[in-house]
Amino acid sequence: MTMENFAPWMFVGLVLVMIIGFPVAFSLGALGLSCAFFAVYQGWFPVDFLVSLPLNVFGILSNELLLAIPFFTLMGSLLERCGLAEDMLDSMGQLFGRMRGGLGYSVILVGFILGAVTGTVAGQIIAMAMISLPVMIRYHYNMRYATGVLAASGTITQLVPPSLVLVVLADQLGVSVGDMYKGAWGPSLLQIVIFVLFTYLYTRLHPSALPGIPDHERVLKGWKLWKKCLKGIIPSAILIFAVLGSMGGLPGINRAIATPTEAGAMGALGAFVLAYLHNRLDWKLLKETSLNTMRITAMVVFILIGSRIFSLVFQGVDGAKWVEHMLADLPGGQIGFLLAVNIFIFFLAFFLDFFEIAFIVIPLLAPVASKLGIDLVWFGVLICVNMQTSFMHPPFGFALFYLRGISDTLFKQGSIKIKIQTKDIYLGAVPWVVMQLLLVLIVIFVPQTVTVFLDKPEQVDLSKIEILAPTDEGGKNDENPVNLEELLGPSKNGK
Repeated sequence: MTMENFAPWMFVGLVLVMIIGFPVAFSLGALGLSCAFFAVYQGWFPVDFLVSLPLNVFGILSNELLLAIPFFTLMGSLLERCGLAEDMLDSMGQLFGRMRGGLGYSVILVGFILGAVTGTVAGQIIAMAMISLPVMIRYHYNMRYATGVLAASGTITQLVPPSLVLVVLADQLGVSVGDMYKGAWGPSLLQIVIFVLFTYLYTRLHPSALPGIPDHERVLKGWKLWKKCLKGIIPSAILIFAVLGSMGGLPGINRAIATPTEAGAMGALGAFVLAYLHNRLDWKLLKETSLNTMRITAMVVFILIGSRIFSLVFQGVDGAKWVEHMLADLPGGQIGFLLAVNIFIFFLAFFLDFFEIAFIVIPLLAPVASKLGIDLVWFGVLICVNMQTSFMHPPFGFALFYLRGISDTLFKQGSIKIKIQTKDIYLGAVPWVVMQLLLVLIVIFVPQTVTVFLDKPEQVDLSKIEILAPTDEGGKNDENPVNLEELLGPSKNGK
């Protein structure tokens, strides 16, 4: 075997160890070290090549950007347990309830708002299902629509800033987190519009499937109802503005006054305040959120270490060149590359979660995307849109597992009178996966959906720049100025 043929076999080995199901971090580390020993034995690179491995690992752990992960995780864990979801779903459900599909609209909008403040899929789906699923079943909502809208509205948190996925992708692609957040707002809003339009069309095609709530069963009306809605929306909006605005992650804000780590710390502090205002701040909450934060942070660090071991050896056997030659020669240029990559990630997401995809696959794809002239912010947001489906597609979507578990719990508790079939959960997810894939195609063919909110680079007209050079001993300027364009030549755009 030659070194040129070894990189594909390493990739095949990577797929096999993923399928086995052993913890990804240890599988990657073991596979990388095994391949390294074999490569050294074959003489493809010296053993000294592995001396840089500890330095690489230390470089990962000293990356200040990754400090934002525990802060945003802590913020999300606090907010999903502080009662914010319950209050917003109750008030929004009564506000839109009398409309056909009103409960669906409320779940979509609350899912979007919670996604912007929590950033966690599991807690969001569980919280929304516990409140909304019994109500939807009580008013005879179509079961497949009910389960589908709950799962899809929970997974949109992966795309809405300040998503952890965007932070990790920004780190792996080497772009600004603030730019990633700005780029994600367009697809996030477009995704909500698509979900709302689907619900509206569903109510027109099947009016009895999504009935409205009778007026006599709406507890709150008028100003009391609006007051309860605003009580959940205003604190959330303040927290979103403080966290994202401070790091330049909101459209129209072109200057960052805080790093992602500082913004995450501020968000965690705001989450403590909201938990206190909802009378949920106690030692039990602190213990649960701290353990959850430590668990996720440790998982991310170990996956990073394992992926760095694998990628270092993969680079040593010229694996990057193999990937570049394979993908750069695809027909269709940028569009062909993006379509192929998204199809690959869609199927890879059946077996891997977003952290694993971001740390293993993205470092291999980013150099090719850059060489093809693809804007890396656009590329990162596109991958994030695609990775929403990793939580949704049957039969491996984690969102469906969460929904399956909470529906069984609600049935055992007597909150719902009928047991929800797994078939209804899986079939209910299919239309929403199709809508997510539709958004992927829109972002590929209309990149302005991402770039519309990004800062526009300043255009400098070289023909209008003059340099006045002193010519005499007194330091007086020459009366004939020198035109910069004459010195440098015309720019590429002809200006």
